[in-house]
Amino acid sequence: MKVLVATDAWHPQVNGVVCTYERLAEEIAARGDELLFLAPSDFRTVPCPTYPEIRLAMTGSRQVAKRINELAPDFIHIATEGPVGLGARKYCIKRRIPFTTSYHTRFPEYISARLPVPLALGYAMERWFHGRAAATFVATDSIAEDLQRHGFERLMHWSRGVDTELFRPRPVRLFGDEPVFLYVGRVAVEKNIEAFLELDLPGQKVVTGGGPQLAELQKKYPSATFTGPKHGEELAEIYASADVFVFPSLTDTFGLVLLEALASGVPVAAFPVCGPKDIITDPAVGALSENLKDAILKAMKLDRAAARSHALTYSWERAAEQFIDNVLAANDVPPRRRRRLLRRKKGRPGWGETGPSRTRASMWGTLGGKCVSQEMGTSQPGVKAPQPRP
Repeated sequence: MKVLVATDAWHPQVNGVVCTYERLAEEIAARGDELLFLAPSDFRTVPCPTYPEIRLAMTGSRQVAKRINELAPDFIHIATEGPVGLGARKYCIKRRIPFTTSYHTRFPEYISARLPVPLALGYAMERWFHGRAAATFVATDSIAEDLQRHGFERLMHWSRGVDTELFRPRPVRLFGDEPVFLYVGRVAVEKNIEAFLELDLPGQKVVTGGGPQLAELQKKYPSATFTGPKHGEELAEIYASADVFVFPSLTDTFGLVLLEALASGVPVAAFPVCGPKDIITDPAVGALSENLKDAILKAMKLDRAAARSHALTYSWERAAEQFIDNVLAANDVPPRRRRRLLRRKKGRPGWGETGPSRTRASMWGTLGGKCVSQEMGTSQPGVKAPQPRP
């Protein structure tokens, strides 16, 4: 089985979307299936205005169609709303091919943070983009509820995982013995990093990552440590050296860095918004407050072992299983055939042999705003996936 992911977020970008699909591809390959990518690297690109680190594809319908036809996927999933995503969307609609989408980024809020564009216009554009999809995948309940309030339909839950072998507690203190308050992620205005950097805290502030606001913040906050982008073991040691992970963003849809911090045994401090309030569900692993300083000081007192245990409940294997089940359900694949396709290959046991006796693709907003589940492995036929509007 081959699933094509059309994405404007791909290498050399470093962000949650890229990391998510990298790990998803690895897990799906381990099943014996294949995740294919239609990305900016397939076309000529230009720098994105206000964010030159991001390259935008300059492509036309014929180029997109030619590439998709060469890849010959069984299913198409559109990850982003940029030129590549728009091209794949047009390809599918023109040929009446069902497709699914993901809502990874709160573009209405991001655009409003940079340009005088009303949120209502941004959400109207998002509804237009996702409205023709068989289903739109969202990472958390709170994002689903928020999108429903903005008129979105056919929302399906798709969670995330974390590499608990790489991100783990380590006996390291890269920044000395004083308390370390860490932020990891893009250094950009929509991440609200200044809400963290302007605080008076009893220790050292560390910012790891790159982005368009990096030079500005380095100059404005010289007492903070800016490491630049880090990866792999270097990044894992930075996490393990922290006492509190600070997540000041108000606009994320999930926050993979939250799981990486928790897996490293680092409690989290954040605002009570979408993403943090879905992940930090146990007060023993993090503190959420409208007063970020209060949240940080509370998080300093929390148990690192509890943070690690919480992260262990997230698995990339389960996330991949859920993604595939969602794709199949949204494309109206019957439950029995879905169960057969979901069985792991290459000698690895199927989901029903090692975990719960059934997998489930959950869809919001189909019956009066309630969550309707499409369940496998039962005598019930399940709930037929709603079809996209003509």
